[in-house]
Amino acid sequence: MKLTAVFTFILCSLRIAATEELRHPPSRIAVVGAGIGGTSAAYFLRQKFGRHVQIDIIEKGDVGGRLSTVEMEGNHYEAGGSVIHPLNLHMKSFVKELGLGTRSLSGNLLGIYNGDEFIFQESEWYLINVIKMLWNYGLNFLRMYMWVEDVLDKFMRIYRYQTFDYSFSTTESLLHAVGGNDFTTKLNMTIDEAMQKSGFSQKFIDDIVVPAMRVNYGQGVKVNGFVGAVSLAGTDSGLWAVEGGNKLVCSGLIYASKAQLIMGTVTSVQERVRPTKSGGTVKLYEVSYETSAGPGLGMYDIVFLATPLNKEIANIDFLGFNPPIETFSKPYQQTVATFVHGRINASFFGCAKPCQFDLSEILTTDNPKHFISSIGSVSPVKPVPESDVSKNSDLKVWKVFSPEPLTDNQLRLLFESYHAVSAKKWLAYPKYTPPEKSPPIILHDGIYYVNSIEWAASAMEMSAISAKNVVLLAYHRWNGKDEHINQEDLAERLKSEL
Repeated sequence: MKLTAVFTFILCSLRIAATEELRHPPSRIAVVGAGIGGTSAAYFLRQKFGRHVQIDIIEKGDVGGRLSTVEMEGNHYEAGGSVIHPLNLHMKSFVKELGLGTRSLSGNLLGIYNGDEFIFQESEWYLINVIKMLWNYGLNFLRMYMWVEDVLDKFMRIYRYQTFDYSFSTTESLLHAVGGNDFTTKLNMTIDEAMQKSGFSQKFIDDIVVPAMRVNYGQGVKVNGFVGAVSLAGTDSGLWAVEGGNKLVCSGLIYASKAQLIMGTVTSVQERVRPTKSGGTVKLYEVSYETSAGPGLGMYDIVFLATPLNKEIANIDFLGFNPPIETFSKPYQQTVATFVHGRINASFFGCAKPCQFDLSEILTTDNPKHFISSIGSVSPVKPVPESDVSKNSDLKVWKVFSPEPLTDNQLRLLFESYHAVSAKKWLAYPKYTPPEKSPPIILHDGIYYVNSIEWAASAMEMSAISAKNVVLLAYHRWNGKDEHINQEDLAERLKSEL
């Protein structure tokens, strides 16, 4: 009887192994875009599909995408994605594995300006800040902390799901798996509506929540409730960044994935049928691109698109697909990051001379007269020793966020004097207008859209989470492992399995 059981077990194991070997792994995979989404995808692809697959990353600009730095007077400053939350586990793992250093982002005194006066100013004394918060907003600050913590606690489930290789075929199904109806409901209402529904005062929303949305997403409280919660998580303590620039994670992931980087602009993707040695045929994707040396193309089993499919950002033609693959016309929000080495004009913010101006970050409320979203002093991505002069001077490098490029007149209003200016204009993140409907992840049998998730929320960690989800999805679909796709009640199931 025991021998029979052993024989049956061996036979079943052989059948399973034979089934898994029926389909060969892909030979070549293309990733379009070398930002954090694309480079994370390459890294996870190498983990799942093994060392023999060829991975090509095609990038038209700089490695890092919307993770970027600007150079000013010999130092570099973060111009794109700047802060990482202490609970961003993928980013923490990348930094550790790549041997990168980190730097803390704390210590700035913050003020909130409504166009006429500061309605809130931080003090160096914690107790004074608590008293100010209670006096002006009651328990709203504490309730906001608990509200955001509840969202984060639910969202942390995604790491467990991904550890067990579970994946989701739509952004909505991923969010529902981690947060249930709470998350999908937040997608379909504004952060204003979501917080009013939870009992927050309108004064607190106008004075505190609006400035957080403006500095993080260049938009007010009409953004969806989920991205609003992500934005508020950015007000937490313990925020950090990568020493030398966050974009170093992207170049490190390319190296770790052993991917080939092709500097070129993808122009089209087309399905092709090619004969095989055995006399059959195989379907491949022809990816055409333009490089400085001329046109090029590659044939790939799977294509990952890790760039916004918006005509203003990536003008890619999908040729001959039936049904057609559409690019997405929903707009992206323009944000301009202007770096100024100068002396801030405190009187512009209502501080009459002589003025004791200790604030190093100023956020703004929703007021038509504002031409900036925020202004804050910044440090180089690679710390440098301060000279005695700079220690005793109010001459700093300031980063100004604004919806449009600053005019000379606006610069003169903001600064008493300045001697260096550098600006970076971005289509930085989606223009959120709930109810939100994220674009599809699966665009064709072997074409996947990593950036679908940013219509729920745009952040470095969201891109890394999406990259792993899409890689797992592609892997399971390639190998016919449907039991690891779109499973319900995963939290309870995994709890019972352990």
